[in-house]
Amino acid sequence: MTRAGEPLTMAMVLAAGLGQRMRPLTADRPKPLVPVLGRTLLDRVLDRLGDGGIERAVINVHYLGDQIVHAVAGRERPRIEISDERDALLDTGGGVRKALALLGDGPFFVQNADSIWIEGPENAIRQMRRNWDGERMDCLLLLAMTTTSTGYTGRGDFAMEPEGRLLRRHESGVVPFVFAGLSIMHPRLFDKTPEGAFSLNRIWDEAIERDRLYGMRLEGRWMHVGSPAGLAEAEQALQEMA
Repeated sequence: MTRAGEPLTMAMVLAAGLGQRMRPLTADRPKPLVPVLGRTLLDRVLDRLGDGGIERAVINVHYLGDQIVHAVAGRERPRIEISDERDALLDTGGGVRKALALLGDGPFFVQNADSIWIEGPENAIRQMRRNWDGERMDCLLLLAMTTTSTGYTGRGDFAMEPEGRLLRRHESGVVPFVFAGLSIMHPRLFDKTPEGAFSLNRIWDEAIERDRLYGMRLEGRWMHVGSPAGLAEAEQALQEMA
């Protein structure tokens, strides 16, 4: 239920990580430029954003950032702006905070540059836009079922109440949902955040305390591309669905 004045056509793509778990594939390139069946992770993410109605995307860069700047130079859909973190890596939260001036005053999407999935019956980005309610939510996360995700072997990140509010997994517990790398965030989440590096997990936990962190289930199949083995599993899944 996107409200008038909240078109949600802006996105931030988190592409500044070091890609250490993906080595040796990232020895000479940033992780977003690792190919998956001949097309880079970043191109797949930007194509998905464009298909979902995103008009402008801010991409942060750090490790081998010149390569990413060059790779997106000709992009028109979505239009690209760069948030430069080559002087200092700011982690996920600090990276978004630094880019707020480029993202505007309204809510925006945030997507990990290595987050890919096979769509279900409906485009997940458009579905999230329709489900966003800025009066109840400060953040809406796309969640995948741990049991149907490719390349994921963890115990999950969140439990979800019937109306969509999220709860963290207890340290020794198991929960059904894992974060699928896409969210909608309102700038007010960053009102009391510090300058410098910090994780988005910090402000998610604060939103949970206010009962304002919500989730939406991905109806498709999420692929965890966190290592060379995960990349191989993702490629196999994409080939099977082709």
